[in-house]
Formats: sequence, C-alpha cells, structure tokens
Amino acid sequence: MKINEAMELLSQCSLGALLIDGDSVILSANGMANDLLHGRGQLRGLRLDEIAAPLCEESETPVYVNIAFGEYLLRCPTPAVSDLPEGAQLVVFRDASNDACHDMLMTVVNQLNEAVVLCDAQGRIWLLNDAAVRLDGVAIGDVKGETVEDVYVMLDGSESAIRRVLREGKPLTNLRQYYATRYGKSANIISNNYPITQNGQVLGAFNLITDMRALEQLQKRVIDLQEKLLQHTASQPAVQKAKSPLSAAYHFNDIIGRSAAMQNIVHKCLQVAKSDSSVMFYGETGTGKELFAQSIHNASPRANGPFLAINCAAIPDNLLESLLFGTEKGAYTGAERRPGLFEQANGGTLLLDEINSMNITLQSKLLRVLQDGRIRRVGGMNEIQVDVRVLSNLNIPPQRALAEHLLRPDLYYRLGVVSITIPPLRERKEDIAVLAKHFIMQCNERLGRTVRDIDKYTLELFYSYDWPGNVRELQHAIEHAMNILPDNESFITTDCLPDTLTAAAQWKETPLPPAEDQSLHHSVREFERQTICRMLLEHDGNIAATARAMQMSRQNLQYRLKRYQIDVKELLRTGK
Repeated sequence: MKINEAMELLSQCSLGALLIDGDSVILSANGMANDLLHGRGQLRGLRLDEIAAPLCEESETPVYVNIAFGEYLLRCPTPAVSDLPEGAQLVVFRDASNDACHDMLMTVVNQLNEAVVLCDAQGRIWLLNDAAVRLDGVAIGDVKGETVEDVYVMLDGSESAIRRVLREGKPLTNLRQYYATRYGKSANIISNNYPITQNGQVLGAFNLITDMRALEQLQKRVIDLQEKLLQHTASQPAVQKAKSPLSAAYHFNDIIGRSAAMQNIVHKCLQVAKSDSSVMFYGETGTGKELFAQSIHNASPRANGPFLAINCAAIPDNLLESLLFGTEKGAYTGAERRPGLFEQANGGTLLLDEINSMNITLQSKLLRVLQDGRIRRVGGMNEIQVDVRVLSNLNIPPQRALAEHLLRPDLYYRLGVVSITIPPLRERKEDIAVLAKHFIMQCNERLGRTVRDIDKYTLELFYSYDWPGNVRELQHAIEHAMNILPDNESFITTDCLPDTLTAAAQWKETPLPPAEDQSLHHSVREFERQTICRMLLEHDGNIAATARAMQMSRQNLQYRLKRYQIDVKELLRTGK
C-alpha cells in the first residue's frame, strides 16, 4: 500500500497520520491528524517535536500526549507502506482522551477505602475496585461479565441490592447485608447503592460498601483503650482486665484463595474452631499454616484470650523447655522466677511451630502437660493448672516424621486430634491471580504506589512456575517487582521479577516438534521463531530495536525469547 492510500484509509478509521522527516518536520498530514492536532490544514512545515514530542518516538509502553486540557493522544502501530521516502517515517496516532480519563478515574476509585462494585443494566459485573477485591477475595478477571447472582449469595435469602436498584431506578442507602461469594468468602457490610441513569435510561448501578468487621474491630479497640484508661484512673473502681496484647492478627476473611481446596480447608477450620480439640497442620514452608492457626483462635470461644506462637526449630532444647514451662529462681545460673508460655497463654491458644524439631525427651514432658493440664516450672516443685488449647505445625509429612522418629506417636495422636493438610501453591494455581492482586494492594499502601496488576505475560509465567517457596515466595516476588518497577508503570512485567524466579520458571509451551510434525500450530510457532531470529540478526541483537521493528513491546519480545529458548549471544555467534 502506498503512503497516500494508507493515510486516507487511516483517516477513515479515525486515526491521525503524519509523514515526518529525520528532523521531525511534518511533510504531510491526513484529515484526521489535522482534526486531532487542531492544525486546520496548517501542520505542513511544523516540527512534531514542538507540537507533540512523545509522538516522535515509539515507546515500549503507551505514553499519553496531552495536547490540550482534557485531550490526549496515543501513538499506534505503523502499517507497512511501499513508497516511504528515505529518512522519513509515518506516525500514526489516535484520540485517547477517554483512555486517559478512564485510567485516572480508576486510580482514584482504587484508592477509596470503600469497596465499589459496578454492574451494567443487566446486572453483569463490570468493575471491582481494589477494596472490593480485598473484601471479597475475587479477581475481576474471574467474574467480569457474570451476573451478581452468579458471584454473590445473600445469606438471609434477600434479593441483591444492585438488582433492586436496577429494577426500581432509585437509590438504596444504609443497607445492612450479609453475603458470601461463590468462592466461600463471607462478609458483613453496610452498603449504599445507586442507579446510573442517562436521559431517563438506566445504564447500570453501583454500590459503595463498608466492611462492618473493620468497624467492629475499631469499636473493640476503642473499648479496650477506654478500659485501660479506667485502670489508670485511681478514683475509679477496678474494672475487668483488658484483653491481652498477645493476640492473633488474622481472621478467616484474611485468607485469600478461591480454589476448591482452600474453600474446603476454611470450611473445616471454621468447624474445628468451635471446639477445644488440638489441631495439627501440615504444609510446606510458606503455605500459610500460622495464618490458619490464628484464624481458628479468633473464631473460637478463646478469641478474647492470648495467642502465643513459638518456633521449636529456632530455640535450643534447654532454652525451649524454660520458655514453655517457665523457671524458678536458682533453677540454673542466672535463672529468674518467670512464667512460661503455657502460663502466659492460659485461657487462650499456644501454637507450636515445627513441632518435629523438638527434642524427643522434651516431647514426653509436653505430652504430660497435654494429658493432665498441669505444668511444673524448671527448678520448681509445685504444679500449676493451665487451660490452653494447643495447635501445632509440621513442615514435613506426619508419616515421615513418625518413621524418622522425629515425633513421638503418642504425642502425634494427642496433638493431631484434627489433622489438616494445606496444599502447596503449585497445586492450587487458580489462586495465583487473586493472591498477586492482594499483595500488590498491600505494597501500594505500604510503598505509596498505584500499581494496578500484573500483565498477562507475568501471569503466564506465574502459572508455569512451581513456587517452591509457596505463597511467601509469591509475596516476596511481588514486593521485589514493586520496588524495581518504574514509578510511571501500572502493571508488573517479567523484567521486574527476581532473576531466580525467571531463570527457574518452566514455560508451559512444549519444545518445538521434529521436522516431520507438520501440524499448523507447530508450523506457525516455527515460523515465528525463525522470524524473531532473523530480526535479531538484522538488528545486531538489540532487543529494543528488534521489538520496535516487529511492532511489539520489549516485554512481549523477552517473553518469546524465553518461550523459544533463544540465546541472543549464541545466535549472534553462530547465526542460527
């Protein structure tokens, strides 16, 4: 296609097109370019770098060009033309005012403390802000386009507020609601619901949601502070002891995961929380065992009592015994009279992390405490009655711990009245997207960033990776990327991930087949690989130049280099 034909066709497609020389002087412009740049036929001879400099160069990521108040442009991929003058280039761009406005408004909406759910006139979910993702544990990519009834179930059997507002066309405010998502996350909220109307037509509806759990926790903190103030007021009578500061931070609503496996575990733990039975968790490092233990404590009748945790692998055996059971003065050189963790946790919960690392002799003493409910301090003669629920963790399979004599069988049966296995992240990869979004929101708050999500290539890499460090490794990868990501970027790309992760990731694409496999799919892949190699050779291995020539982003090209296992240095050395 020739230049004049291309420029006319682009104008008909509402795309501006400029032909500029090597000094960015405009040689010609199509009609749409004049409209978008307000040139009225006077663009020829002007310098583009003085009118809209960002349009002069292709960028790996979209760059908005603000030409006037509320008016933005974006450069577009350039089509191939046959008669391009030497040293000249064709610049194609479009009106991006709505795009820029959308991105700015989304940044504002995502900073709101209230959760926002926006639906169209048919009640199909269009948008969830970050607060809604945090509250409901639902990623927008999983539910966009589905009706509110498909995702949310009202626990009192009532009709959803959004549906009522759409039908009646009137706001519905200060509404107390109890609901659960189809992924098992429940919420206790107050919502304000509004229709979106234009010229009498209802286009959709949205709600502003306040999490009542957060308000209730704030109320409890106020009450606790009031009690502490009363305790320090001499003129007042004695008041009930304030809640112990040794408390658990996490609740079941803090557990992020929509996989069937995680929903099943949460359901079991909610049931277990009602009793005082011992619970033993098994899971690889980083799967979130303590998060479940704290959630059980906070959902149990012991929630107002203390929660203490100790890592048995991190404490020497002689010190561990003193920490657990306490000491009497003179028990050993320098020993003071101090209560142990069992006494401090009286009326609450004690978590023994990595119990398989505890000395077998100490395990027998622990067994006696579990059987009798009495402890004796190191160096002491008197027995002390304690009322403590004991939870425990293993980071190796229980049967292995028993076979290798790392855990006494009688202690195992006492601690593992209820046994719960937490699956590794590689076995519940459907949780990766919502976990990544959750950690991004946490880092946004802590680091003062406005990152929106991970891009599709990063998500594909995450799905292909085995995550030996589980959820903790994913959290660290997100935080690493957020620190590396440039301030003006909104999506995490593979370039920002830790080198150890990208080097170890196993891409899902299978190796290229032998020559005799002539399937269309593999033929296309082989052609793409050869094209990339040819373009790299033509541009001396320069990734940025090759990406521009192929009209793709640098991240997109990097992804394909990893997919096809193309070593650029080796390619330049051998030519293949």
